[in-house]
Amino acid sequence: MAESGSLPTGFGELEVLAVGMVLLVEALTGLCLNSLTILSFCKTPELRTPTHLLVLSLALADSGISLNALVAATSSLLRRWPYGSNGCQAHGFQGFVTALASICSSAAIAWGRYHHYCSRSQLAWNTAISLVICVWLSSAFWAALPLLGWGHYDYEPLGTCCTLDYSRGDRNFTSFLFTMAFFNFFVPLFITFISYRLMEQKLRKTGHLQVPALVAKTVPTINAINYALGGEMVHRGIWQCLSPQGSGLDRAR
Repeated sequence: MAESGSLPTGFGELEVLAVGMVLLVEALTGLCLNSLTILSFCKTPELRTPTHLLVLSLALADSGISLNALVAATSSLLRRWPYGSNGCQAHGFQGFVTALASICSSAAIAWGRYHHYCSRSQLAWNTAISLVICVWLSSAFWAALPLLGWGHYDYEPLGTCCTLDYSRGDRNFTSFLFTMAFFNFFVPLFITFISYRLMEQKLRKTGHLQVPALVAKTVPTINAINYALGGEMVHRGIWQCLSPQGSGLDRAR
């Protein structure tokens, strides 16, 4: 469908509108939840720790995914892609950067938790900052490769958003897909699994087994609930941001 107003082949009016509404709900929900996490980190001194910096990176990545979905939702409701071919490439790049950053940030959080519970030492600021920089630089590097010719961004079947063109089966795209998947899916998954597995063994020996989910979550809403809103300290930080009493205390300080 791209930039025309006609419906894509094989899809009806209600189907396109339904996709748009689902994307809109998911985008707004993810933005709201992750915005609360970001706001609580910025306004609550107790949350400004190296460990929570990794959670902040994840929240920023998932907010980017939600913004990407919001653009797709708008296009679906318009029943066309209004931003041209350059907009398609930008949309694909932005979505891919934030998706990869979300996956890698989840792995970084897993490693950070392993470091905290198994070494019984606080994560250093320089280590956390280095991890965040590596996550975003690596994500930007892999997302830029399709713009340079290895892989390709194109319209999804509905024609209302852009992502990697998985329909291509040539050697160029296949080599990119397998290489990218190894470094950006299997390696982070391995780090996440090993970190939580070692943490489980350590806590089982000490009799304090309270292990989070093993698999890194990449859905923005789930991430916000699992990693950010699930923490007691973050709960207090969000309450301070939303509560008039908490805001008054912040101003008093």
